[in-house]
Amino acid sequence: MNRLSINYINGIVIDFKKRIAIILQNKRIKLKRKQYPQMTRKIFASTLILIFTLSLSMFTPAEAKSGSATTANMLLAEISELNSDNIPSEEAFKLAYQGYTALKADPGNIKKDILTIIDFSLPSTDKRMWIIDLKSKSILFNDYVAHGRSSGENEVVAFSNLSGSYMSSIGFYITAETYQGKHGLSLRLEGMDDEYNSNARNRAIVMHGADYVSQDFIKQYGRLGRSLGCPSVSMEIHEAVIETIKEGSALFIYYPDTDFPKKSQVLNTTFNHQAKL
Repeated sequence: MNRLSINYINGIVIDFKKRIAIILQNKRIKLKRKQYPQMTRKIFASTLILIFTLSLSMFTPAEAKSGSATTANMLLAEISELNSDNIPSEEAFKLAYQGYTALKADPGNIKKDILTIIDFSLPSTDKRMWIIDLKSKSILFNDYVAHGRSSGENEVVAFSNLSGSYMSSIGFYITAETYQGKHGLSLRLEGMDDEYNSNARNRAIVMHGADYVSQDFIKQYGRLGRSLGCPSVSMEIHEAVIETIKEGSALFIYYPDTDFPKKSQVLNTTFNHQAKL
């Protein structure tokens, strides 16, 4: 229940009030303090608790997901109006926002209203990474991002959660701490979908800058260079990107996998671990 967005809590409250009115009318309960000076408050309080419990039990996750999709579509439309840049696809944004909402509702995970979306259904020659400020509805970055070398050439065709696979992993991540590595400033990622990216830390899947993420590389080779599984970004922006999204923001790597929406722990609100921030 703690994963429902505020919009749907409001929906529950409205439903709750309607049910109280119906029961009070059907039972013809007249709560007049002069008639029932000692019992009125107890009866009324007990009725509230009972009906609120029934309302919550009838509010299903499917209803929440449907409402979340509507909210996501409206938000994407606002982002589109306010930004001249390319925007993520409706499907990628819808899933990303649904996961962001679930992660944020779990205490201690999300500390920033910033959402990073990487769309690996697009080729590496496209600017397929978006970093969005959900409060201001502005696109902070829209740039290139590399995938794992064993995931494909210009287009991604395979994913893995296994160490040594050198493949990218789809799913939801929470950004963690930074460190100085061989690529300079780098950002650790905590995978939140057990079946898809839970080995991110063990595999050292991090965000870092790379010389092979550039337009010059594309012109020479017809694609970006590839990583060992990390979402690598341009050296020109990597420090600014990392400083923006570090320590408690949501990052979603999208691919149109038909099983993912059904199996993702985040999307189905069954995960029970927090990011190691």
